[in-house]
Amino acid sequence: MAELGATALLLLLFGVLLGVSVLFSRASERFGIPIALVFLLIGMLAGPDGPGGIHFGGYAFAFRVGVVGLVLILFDGGLNTPLAAIRRALLPAGLLGTIGVAGTACVVAAGAHLFGFGWPEALLLGAIVSSTDAAAVFAVLRGSRLHLKRRVGATLEVESGVNDPMAIILTTLLTANLLAPGTLDLAAVPVHVALELAIGVAGGWVVGRAGRELMVRLKLPAEGLYPALTLALACLAFAVPTLMHGSGFLGVYIAGLVLGNGKLPYRVGIFRVHDALGWLSQITMFLLLGLLVVPSRLPAVAPVGLLLALLLAFVARPLVVALCLAPLGFARREVGYIGWVGLRGAVPIILATMPVLAGAPGASRIFDVVFFIVVVNAIIPGSTVAWLTRRLGLQRAGVTESPVLAIESREPLRGMLLSFHVDDALPVAGARLVDVELPEGASVILLVREQTLIPPEPELTMMPGDHVYVVAREGDRALVQLLFGRPDAD
Repeated sequence: MAELGATALLLLLFGVLLGVSVLFSRASERFGIPIALVFLLIGMLAGPDGPGGIHFGGYAFAFRVGVVGLVLILFDGGLNTPLAAIRRALLPAGLLGTIGVAGTACVVAAGAHLFGFGWPEALLLGAIVSSTDAAAVFAVLRGSRLHLKRRVGATLEVESGVNDPMAIILTTLLTANLLAPGTLDLAAVPVHVALELAIGVAGGWVVGRAGRELMVRLKLPAEGLYPALTLALACLAFAVPTLMHGSGFLGVYIAGLVLGNGKLPYRVGIFRVHDALGWLSQITMFLLLGLLVVPSRLPAVAPVGLLLALLLAFVARPLVVALCLAPLGFARREVGYIGWVGLRGAVPIILATMPVLAGAPGASRIFDVVFFIVVVNAIIPGSTVAWLTRRLGLQRAGVTESPVLAIESREPLRGMLLSFHVDDALPVAGARLVDVELPEGASVILLVREQTLIPPEPELTMMPGDHVYVVAREGDRALVQLLFGRPDAD
């Protein structure tokens, strides 16, 4: 009974913190602050210096939970990244995720050394805060109902999936160097990094491709088993490359990308489950990381933390982004925007636990400085993302939130279901359904007007602001788009 009561108390605490975090997520919409920061602050309030008074010093437990959470988040990110976005942004995102991460680490390290850190500690600190969290950016944009222009949005989205592995590799190498200064062979680092990334890409592709073939051919007895299978594939895509001394984080992102861009049974249900797992992972990660922080220690690192946060936001990230994107034809406002909105999230705080677990000298101070940098970075650029998007004119016009209609099937279906927002500039605006010449085999199956479902009667007139759902063959997509424009999902 004592064990049952202890378990009930643990679930009570977790349930309260989880519920409060979800309910307070609306603060992100109201104040333009990344939602992850809300979860982090709630964890701090529940911690040893807050009213919750929970003493939690389990760095190892938090690190393991963080790794699992990051695996689920990256897998969900891969699932939801269209192949078109990869083609559009592979080069700029690849540069930002590799050279950009290394460059940011070097600039921050130079600043940290100037502010009193030794070079081994400074380089490690720079590596820890070198990766961005585009999920935080898109949380702010969704709350503001803004949609970025495709090239800018795709670059930020793909960068978030490929830059974490680089930061993790550098942090691992530099943590070892901090434990034994002078043992790091700088000439071998590029080879080591390239090898880890190559193993990650190959391992993720193999797991994703094999998993996709398996899911198409295998007929499981229940719909709920398919998300369980994709979860197993996510675990394999991380574990296999990692055990082969490759980047498991890149592997799990690639596996999600391969799976998400293929035909899957019960596709919508699978995506919905992994979206929920991704959000649960983010909340849990930030709650635990907030519990690790001792706010009474932060004033001691506030001056250097604030200076490094400002250096990162105003100098390091914008400078490196400008250098990486200069030869790629980006407009100056796009370069400035991408450089400014490189928010930091859970990954730097998770990475900051690595030197603590390794027993590296000065690790606790590095952890506190990293936490301070993440919080300040989330507030300063984070609260301005929506305003800056409008100011620079980088939002996509004519994009609206459409009602969700999905068809679930175990067997891959021939044909496609497309949703369109009827704009007043489209040829179909003001036209009756009977007068619209769709390709043979294509048909309007539903119209949504002001949250009302309307059946497709022949005399029904399509009005600006309506959402129309069209069933068509894959080969007729271009013809349908001549009438209705670009689908909502594109």
